[in-house]
Amino acid sequence: MHVFLPIAEVSVNYLVLLGIGGAVGVLSGMFGVGGGFLITPLLFLIGIPPAVAVATSANQVVASSVSGLMAHLRRGTVDLKMGYVLLGGGLAGAAIGMVVFNFLKQLGQVDLAVQLCYVLFLGVIGVLMFAESVNAIRKARRAGGAPARMRRHRSWISAMPYKMRFRASGLYISVIPPVMVGFGVGILSAIMGVGGGFIMVPAMIYILGMPTKVVIGTSLFQIIFVAGFTTLMHATTNYTVDVVLALLLLAGGVAGAQVGTRIGARLKAEQLRVLLALLVLSVSVKIGVELLLEPADLFSLAKLSRG
Repeated sequence: MHVFLPIAEVSVNYLVLLGIGGAVGVLSGMFGVGGGFLITPLLFLIGIPPAVAVATSANQVVASSVSGLMAHLRRGTVDLKMGYVLLGGGLAGAAIGMVVFNFLKQLGQVDLAVQLCYVLFLGVIGVLMFAESVNAIRKARRAGGAPARMRRHRSWISAMPYKMRFRASGLYISVIPPVMVGFGVGILSAIMGVGGGFIMVPAMIYILGMPTKVVIGTSLFQIIFVAGFTTLMHATTNYTVDVVLALLLLAGGVAGAQVGTRIGARLKAEQLRVLLALLVLSVSVKIGVELLLEPADLFSLAKLSRG
């Protein structure tokens, strides 16, 4: 059964949309990512216009992230203090990102810019995360199952001013790096229609030195508010949020996030990072191939001859 999407102006099978929302919800619960990096290109593939896909994906990210966050709050694996610091930078970045998005839209280059951002960021992050995770697994095996050493934050972070104690994460670091991480994620959220978890989760682990057990829940906390702000801005400035599309994605996303949280609790941190890295790389390759392939529909800009 097909349903007509009024803003996107296309008809899509509602079961396909529910399935996409559910799959992304599972990822949100497992990895602490909003899932926008996956749902946006999937919407491209089923014929949703890029501007509508970006704006509506941000809306779906909110719901799946809320569902996943509730499960992590019950377990006490959320550093709210760190979340507020990340959020401050994220909201500022989202505001700047909206300005950039509207500028690219006026130039008519927003579709290409969004796809290139996906290929670049997903490719780099995926390779780095996969390499580090594989090394971590090898070291754990050589150590005979001994507990891994606590990850320390970088020395340059220790030298920065304006330090704050984050008890849930066991850190005493400057607030500047978390604010900058949140700022960068906010820009990506506005331009790419993502929650930014695929950037923020590795940054929180490898740059800030946060323990993996609190990273996922804290990431979801920040994603909720940044993605919500991005959705509001797209709805009020570009009018590209399709409510019907959003509701169908939300329905699948909320249910999927609960399933993903249970799956994630049964896997080791290194295994989770390897799976996320492989997923990120596969999406990057898929979008890159789509950019290189010849389009199915070719258009000519040649002037028509007058008879």
